[in-house]
Parts: sequence; C-alpha cells; structure tokens
Amino acid sequence: MIEIVKTEDGSDTLYISSLNEHYHSVHGAVTESEHIYLNAGFNSCSPGPLHIFEAGFGTGLNALLTAIRSASDKREVFYTAAENFPLSREITDSLNYPDFISDRAQIFRMIHSSPWNEFNKIHEHFSLCKIRCDLTTDTISGRFNLIYFDAFGPDKQPEMWSDEVFQKISGLTEKNGVLVTYSSKGEVKRRLKKYGFEVSLLPGPRGKRHIIRAIKI
Repeated sequence: MIEIVKTEDGSDTLYISSLNEHYHSVHGAVTESEHIYLNAGFNSCSPGPLHIFEAGFGTGLNALLTAIRSASDKREVFYTAAENFPLSREITDSLNYPDFISDRAQIFRMIHSSPWNEFNKIHEHFSLCKIRCDLTTDTISGRFNLIYFDAFGPDKQPEMWSDEVFQKISGLTEKNGVLVTYSSKGEVKRRLKKYGFEVSLLPGPRGKRHIIRAIKI
C-alpha cells in the first residue's frame, strides 16, 4: 500500500507500508532533495552540458528540481533515470510538488507524461530519458558527469547497494564525475572506494547527520 504523507516543509512524500519506508525524508522532501542532489551534487559539477544518471526515479522530485535549476541557470542537462517500479499517474498527479514549487506544474506533468526509454525535451535546456529497468540485472549504457543515487535504504533494498551495482555505477561515471547519496553507511563508503571513488562526508539535511559526495578518480 502507498500512502501520501505531508513532510515538515509542507511537501509530500510517499510511505510504502510493505517496506516501512518513505520515498523522501519526513523532515522535508523538497528540502532533502535540494540539499543532497542540487546543492551537494549539481552545484559541484564543472560548467558545461551535464549528463546525469539517477538510480531510483521514484516520484520524479529530483528530476523536477533539476529541470527547474537547468532552466534558471540556462544549463543544458541530459537526464537519464532508471526505475523498476514506476508509480501510477493517479499517485503522481496527487503529489503537491507543482503547488509547493510555484508555477512549475507544467514541467512536473511533462516529466511524468514523457514516454519511457527515449529522450524527450521537457524544456529548452532539459532532456529526459526514463528507463524501465532493474539496475541489479540489466545493462545500462552511457557516460555521466553526475550520479544521483536515490534507491531505498541499504537495510530495505540491499541488492541496490551491492558490489555489482556499484561496479556498474563506476563504469557509467566519467573521471572526476560526482556521485551523491543520502546514505553514509560504512558499507556504502567502502564499496564506493573499492570501485574508484574518493569519498567525502558532508553535513546532511535536517534529520540526517551526514551524506556522501564521491568523486570518480
């Protein structure tokens, strides 16, 4: 069962009862995504066109915030998102992100109506390709400057944080590419280092002591 839950900053998240897990922090869904993926990730990348890979498309919130930032910065972004269990339109249409992030309803609708498995222009500076796939078993192609690693936590979805997945992610990441994730567990740090990343701990958003930013060396 999936339940819409309002977080402390007023933005929605989803609660999955079967996993006892939320898609985003209950302390603030938009606040968390901006802190980790935009401020620690997007803002740390070198200038120029940006190729982003997201592991865990979920609600589309990270894609929405990135599309908004690419528009305001006039920075070209090619955004690839892998998701094995897409949400229904009934659920995504019920999320309050377009109202919470004023005047962005059209972008959010376009992100979710965008056909799967092909690149589609969301606005002048942002192109999106949503891939329906299982990252643990399927082959992923491409080279990326920035990785948003946003799967459910290692205790809920351990297969997504395995050696095999991080080896695959390493192969997708350009030299000096950036990976950001909310998890700062020791096993995550060790696997990132094992597959060629230099790992740093950064202050987390509210409710989270640390997050990881890793650079491919």
